[in-house]
Amino acid sequence: MIQHINPAIAFHTIPIAETGYFSPIIANFLSGQAPLRDFYEYNPAAPDFAMAMKVKEGQALRRDILAETLYQQYRHLEIREEVRANIGLLQATNTFTVCTAHQPNIFTGYLYFVYKILQTVKLSRDLALQYPGKHFVPVYYMGSEDADLDELGSIFLDGRKLTWETDQTGAVGRMRTEGLEEMIKSIGDSIGYLPHAPELLETLRKAYLGHGNIQEATLSLVNDLFGCYGLVVLIPDHPNFKRQLIPVMKEELLEQSSEKIVTKTIDKLAAHFKVQATPREINLFYLRDYQRERIVKDGEVWKVLHTPLSFTRDELLAELEANPERFSPNVILRGILQETILPNIAFIGGGGEVAYWLELKDLFHHHKVPYPAVLLRNSFLWVRREEHARLSKLGLSPDALFEDTGLLISKFVHAHTNASLVLRDEYAAVEKLFNELEEKAKQIDITLGASVNAERSRAVKSIGKLEHKFLRAEKKKFAWQTEQIQTVKDRLFPGNSLQERKENLLPYYAEYGPAFFDHILQFSIPVTDQFIIVTEL
Repeated sequence: MIQHINPAIAFHTIPIAETGYFSPIIANFLSGQAPLRDFYEYNPAAPDFAMAMKVKEGQALRRDILAETLYQQYRHLEIREEVRANIGLLQATNTFTVCTAHQPNIFTGYLYFVYKILQTVKLSRDLALQYPGKHFVPVYYMGSEDADLDELGSIFLDGRKLTWETDQTGAVGRMRTEGLEEMIKSIGDSIGYLPHAPELLETLRKAYLGHGNIQEATLSLVNDLFGCYGLVVLIPDHPNFKRQLIPVMKEELLEQSSEKIVTKTIDKLAAHFKVQATPREINLFYLRDYQRERIVKDGEVWKVLHTPLSFTRDELLAELEANPERFSPNVILRGILQETILPNIAFIGGGGEVAYWLELKDLFHHHKVPYPAVLLRNSFLWVRREEHARLSKLGLSPDALFEDTGLLISKFVHAHTNASLVLRDEYAAVEKLFNELEEKAKQIDITLGASVNAERSRAVKSIGKLEHKFLRAEKKKFAWQTEQIQTVKDRLFPGNSLQERKENLLPYYAEYGPAFFDHILQFSIPVTDQFIIVTEL
């Protein structure tokens, strides 16, 4: 059902499982049913947030350190009152967080980064209404220690890929922002004519040219864009946060317990679904300014790969105690750190994130860290007025575009042609003819039945070829409509991918300004199994 929010905007939803763009594991997760039900704590369709809060209240948290460190991380920014107030609230025992996590992709990376953050804001607001007397703070947990520059250093804009040319290595969050001025100029060339571009470009310059590294620039950018919603940005790359994980990291280094626990879970998961993340013997990296390399155990020595560094047991424990910030969790332990330092009850992640969280419940239990309600992030398709007009002329809804393009065009031609393109009668006639021939053949010689069936197969294939030729010829009569379908599909599903997994925020913000966020926030459904389609009328 389409709902009209204002005269110019409408939205409706379709089940995520019916889009064809999500894995079977996500469809099963959203159902809240077996075989995945044992792999998470709270039903994603109806989470028991009251129970999540009760469990979290039993965890010893250093709220004082959390607030103090967050204030430190914001010290070079003009902190909004909404953010300052929320950081202050984190010190109160009746305050909980709703968290999403993402790497510091330059210039926000993909559109879904925005959707995750605004869903986090929306759920925090909804919970505040549902549980008077409690406070809920939305948090963006920055995965700044990720070293995958190929993924984090590019954006897709105006039909082309823009890439940050740098030879820096190590954690992307620690990389210097040198060389990004040219990218900002290229961005300006693409979107500079749009009404909100000047303010957006100034925000980008302030963030990336006014700060020394990527994680500080990302903090500045996200704060400027989302601070008005009270969103708190947390950079875990800090000794105050890592120190709280020392007991877990010590056990990981000495006993390698994560691999054993998670592997047992994976063995059970793999009986039903493809596994997302595989644990290593030691799930920690050693982090320096220009390096993030794996730690491996070789006999009684711990080595840092691709470096001359090595530690004895005593040296390793001394290093961990003196410099915990040099130890960087991989995907297996990242969530444990997040849930150790935050009063968190809900985590919002994409399909890949949900899949690896399903591997971790037993590991959380082992370390006595509460496992949060895990929710799939919202997915949106934004249909601009121009695409809506084209679809209306064709008599198609945006829902139809989730189909394969060739199949969609064939269905369109079948629905609008006056010709008979499906040769059902002909197939039936051939079957009737060859059934009669088979009976006659058997009366003459039982072995002739095989020859008749071979000829039957050739005849059916011939009709199939003719049917294909009829359709191909008829499609030529619908050349204009076919071109329009292909054009709209390419625009809304670039590279045959979901819009949100390819496109960047910048042209949308440059066109609509903060109203784009307000629309997404309004349409966001924090707990849902639906894909949301927003249409400009």
